[in-house]
Amino acid sequence: MNHSFARLGISAGLLFSSLLHNTVSAAVVDAERLQTLDRDIRQATPQLIELRHDIHQHPELGNREVRTAKLVAARLRELGLEVQTDIGHTGVVGLLRGGKPGPVVAIRSELDALPVTEQTGLPYASTVTQAYSGNDFSQAGKQVGVMHACGHDAHIAIVLGVAQVLAAHKDSLPGTIKFIFQPAEEGVPVGETGGARLMIEQGVLANPAPQAIFGLHVGPGVSGTLSVSRQRTTAASDNFVATITGEQTHGAFPWAGIDPFPLAAQIILGWQTIPSRQVNLVALPAPVISIGKIDAGVRSNIIPAEVRMEGTLRTLTDAQRDDVISRLQRTASKIAESAGASAKVEILPGSYPAGYNNTDLVDKLLPQLEASSGKPVTLGSGVYAADDFAEYSRRIPALFFGLGVTPDGIDPAKAWPNHSPKFLVDDQALPVGVRALSRVTLTYLANNGYK
Repeated sequence: MNHSFARLGISAGLLFSSLLHNTVSAAVVDAERLQTLDRDIRQATPQLIELRHDIHQHPELGNREVRTAKLVAARLRELGLEVQTDIGHTGVVGLLRGGKPGPVVAIRSELDALPVTEQTGLPYASTVTQAYSGNDFSQAGKQVGVMHACGHDAHIAIVLGVAQVLAAHKDSLPGTIKFIFQPAEEGVPVGETGGARLMIEQGVLANPAPQAIFGLHVGPGVSGTLSVSRQRTTAASDNFVATITGEQTHGAFPWAGIDPFPLAAQIILGWQTIPSRQVNLVALPAPVISIGKIDAGVRSNIIPAEVRMEGTLRTLTDAQRDDVISRLQRTASKIAESAGASAKVEILPGSYPAGYNNTDLVDKLLPQLEASSGKPVTLGSGVYAADDFAEYSRRIPALFFGLGVTPDGIDPAKAWPNHSPKFLVDDQALPVGVRALSRVTLTYLANNGYK
């Protein structure tokens, strides 16, 4: 498979120069110039599609993205970027230094896939299996199917496409672009550290320090359409374990012990009154509390002493998070105590904070998103999904937006969602992502970071 990148022609350079010398909003870029940009990106699109298919066919779990990282590093070196590897385990950074002074901006993509067995039936579907290295000790080492079920393969191809477009004319670039390819966004393996937090600890936001960071995420939606929130983008995510401890007894004599099963059921129902009855829904949308796993018992006629439940909590602000965690613990403890049992709620490592866009960046760069898709941009209020892009947005101004990738002929409202074994990405949405990230980056640099 040929992975070399085609160099862009002079038409892209003319457009590039016109953008850099126009310090007002790029909404004024005329249709002819936009068509020129479209043509140049179209020239690269077949290679980006080929690249995505290759990455999709060879997915790797978090902190294990060895092949993917090597592929990304090789691409960046081909394009003449300064490359750093092994940041945050398998992370890669490509530095594109422009020929003119200016601000530093970062663009981020993820590298990792999910422990999902693919069921798309695509000719380039993954058949990879890998030892599961997730956050459950009981599953560690188990062989599982691996799939790019969250679209990170598309993100990698898009961001490499942006690097191609901009690197071809770096002499005219007024500033520096730091391309960040991050491992383990979906969570770190058991007993390890990683993701955005570790990359930041190891200096990815320094030397040089970006003044802003951009990113996107694909998902169900009309192919090629864009969406953005002026403030909140993603929810905070906390995984937790609740342990209810009673007293073991024979199944025929439940009164001789303390049965933790009905207590677990009562606790789950009690937790659901937190979003519906205990928080102010006028001040802020409700949190989400979901239980995904319950473990207990060894046989049918023994009531066990303990029930262990695992769940996830999604909240929208730090204050709401602290309040709801307190309510989780209090509800479980009081219900268990009412029957003479005990309950403990433990928040697991690996929590993600809520993510926020910089409102000024959204307002200034929204015309670029509109010009990139050719369709109205959906202004949303964020999602309950979590992404550790939030770690960057907590430290520097950020712009994070969505890209619809549902193939034609499928109703986006009924499309398989991210993390589904049947999740599909329309390749024809890739150039829209390249165009959007390229335009917001060029405009940000041309305006000297809006200082």
